[in-house]
Amino acid sequence: MSQRAQHRAHRVGRRSRLLAAVILLVWLGVAAVAGPYSGKLGEVQSNDSAAFLPSSAEATEVAALQRRFQSQDVSPAVVVYVREAGISAADRRAVEADARSLGTLPGLVGPVAGPVPSRDGKALELVVPLDADLGSGVSGTIDTVRHQARSGLPAGASAYVSGPAAFSADLVNAFAGIDGVLLLVAVAVVLLILVVVYRSPILPVAVLLSALFALSLASGVVYALAKSGALTLNGQSQGILFILVVGAATDYALLLTSRYREELREHRSAVAAMRLAWRQSATPVLASGVTVILALLCLLASNLNSTSSLGPVAAFGIIGALLAALTFLPAVLVLLGRAAFWPRRPSYGSEHPERSGVWGRVARTVGRRPRAIWVASTVGLLVLAAFLPTLKAHGTSQSALFLNGAPSVTASAVAARHFPGGEGSPAVVIGPASAAARMAEVAAEVDGVTRAAPVGANGAPVSPGGSPAVVEGLVQVQATLDAPAGSEAAVATVRRLRDAEHSAVPEAQVGGVTAIQLDTQTTAERDRGVVIPLVLAVIFVLLALLLRALLAPLLLLASVVLSFAASLGVSALVFNHALHFAGMDPSVPLYGFVFLVALGIDYNIFLMTRVREESTRIGTRPGVRHALAVTGSVITSAGIVLAATFSALVVIPLLFLAEIAFIVAFGVLLDTLLVRSLLVPALVHDIGAPIWWPSPLTRSARREEDRPAVS
Repeated sequence: MSQRAQHRAHRVGRRSRLLAAVILLVWLGVAAVAGPYSGKLGEVQSNDSAAFLPSSAEATEVAALQRRFQSQDVSPAVVVYVREAGISAADRRAVEADARSLGTLPGLVGPVAGPVPSRDGKALELVVPLDADLGSGVSGTIDTVRHQARSGLPAGASAYVSGPAAFSADLVNAFAGIDGVLLLVAVAVVLLILVVVYRSPILPVAVLLSALFALSLASGVVYALAKSGALTLNGQSQGILFILVVGAATDYALLLTSRYREELREHRSAVAAMRLAWRQSATPVLASGVTVILALLCLLASNLNSTSSLGPVAAFGIIGALLAALTFLPAVLVLLGRAAFWPRRPSYGSEHPERSGVWGRVARTVGRRPRAIWVASTVGLLVLAAFLPTLKAHGTSQSALFLNGAPSVTASAVAARHFPGGEGSPAVVIGPASAAARMAEVAAEVDGVTRAAPVGANGAPVSPGGSPAVVEGLVQVQATLDAPAGSEAAVATVRRLRDAEHSAVPEAQVGGVTAIQLDTQTTAERDRGVVIPLVLAVIFVLLALLLRALLAPLLLLASVVLSFAASLGVSALVFNHALHFAGMDPSVPLYGFVFLVALGIDYNIFLMTRVREESTRIGTRPGVRHALAVTGSVITSAGIVLAATFSALVVIPLLFLAEIAFIVAFGVLLDTLLVRSLLVPALVHDIGAPIWWPSPLTRSARREEDRPAVS
């Protein structure tokens, strides 16, 4: 190299390091400003299930009509006092004292009802009407109710608190670990994997900082939008946001650092190596990120607000991951140079170990027997997918939602032994005042309804012959269900109640806690039929533009869909027979599909963009083998990281998140270790140059067909 060229290279290096330092300072500023909001997202959460329904849902319309009868939305807590030997006079006096004390409770929106004795004489019940807008404060209020109910009881008696308010409080408590425990577990798992992958104490820290800075940026944006009401954030969306950002940012970082390490062996200058690595990595990373973002935004087509709100929340997370991976991490690596890989620094001119290691042998095996490999892989996936019809994805009861025996679930089971299961959470029928008696009569005759009566001005059912409250020509009828609110039996009862009321009084509408769950399940089932085809169409278009082909995108999409079906088949076996889960929320398969298809396509994008790059140089079949050899290690590491981060969701003791964690983690590993490693490269190798149809690369690469199958 001439002295002039050396001078110019030094000048470019200085400018690049100065730019890297500026970028680093900008990110430090972003982290300082936005970082604290990661711990404040709980303040802007909304976990009210009624708010997740579309305005057109019958339960939503009933909730809106109920506000005409009361100034505030009510979420009752039901306090049940039990003595198995029979309630004593002392028990009754203690419960009456509790009713008076709870009547002064902050957040109360009406008089405490009760005590109501059970038919067996072994229990008493109080209904405490609380403000439904308490938000996360409901946890402290329910703690106060539980303490009050238990503190003054005579020996031998027990007190339990159930009802919608208690359920909401337990849900708030379950999500309380998101800010700390979930993030800590995810980061610890990723750090361990990165240390094993890189065998370096420096690079894993740089990669993790990239992920945490991405999370800081995303959290700040999501907090501001949720605070302003522009989007809805709930506990499950926050948990998924944390996991998705850490996993995606780490995946993108692995791809960049792998290519950087390759180029360090080809260039003396770390700056020159990064410039080339960045150019070669930016396309697949951006393509991957844009694919995931657009797939997530397809969730906006959902009619379920909890699902549609996840789309933009998670999309902002991926945007943060992209920005950090393509700006912060390159800046840090430029400043560190080869020292980032200490003590295994890649020296200029050294051998590329990835080409002769395990993945080199895998690539040669794929080249020798491609057809046998892709056929066997496909048959294996089809066998696993055959169990998909046994997946129970038609909804679960509220009692099955918690995996750790929440107090509200225990209380509900105790209450159901002494009172009708739906006591405190009745179905609500609203219709014309002229049909009040008819609506009550019809409701009382429905199988599964224990009693039904119009509601008076005080919010309580009126006695026979009493006058119901009439507002704008409408009345309310409360129907107490025999089964616990939200249970499968209660949902079936509400279906029958709606059919009966709609037939007898066409203007009547049925709502309440169980009706909300029924409408949520119905809407989620509708969403699957709308969002899934939309996601497939979006991903196909993006793949076609990226690969400049039509056949390759079709085959890649088919492979990932088959992998998703196989993942659900295995999940059905695990959930039904190993873990004995009661069922699955209908939204879980949709969430699993969006994450698995979008993220599974990621690994195919990483592989196929490299295959296309090599195909223009050495032909498709040799290009497949070379691309698989050099990307095998990094893509496998990325898949393991993402699977591990999603597995961290199990620290939140909720059935919904545990099922998503397993489906996504298993599916990502299946995509990484089988689909991307064997099925796709073997299929592309077997087809050869026609895989790029109708691209000109198909014709220009025909000459490779005469080359030996193994390089």
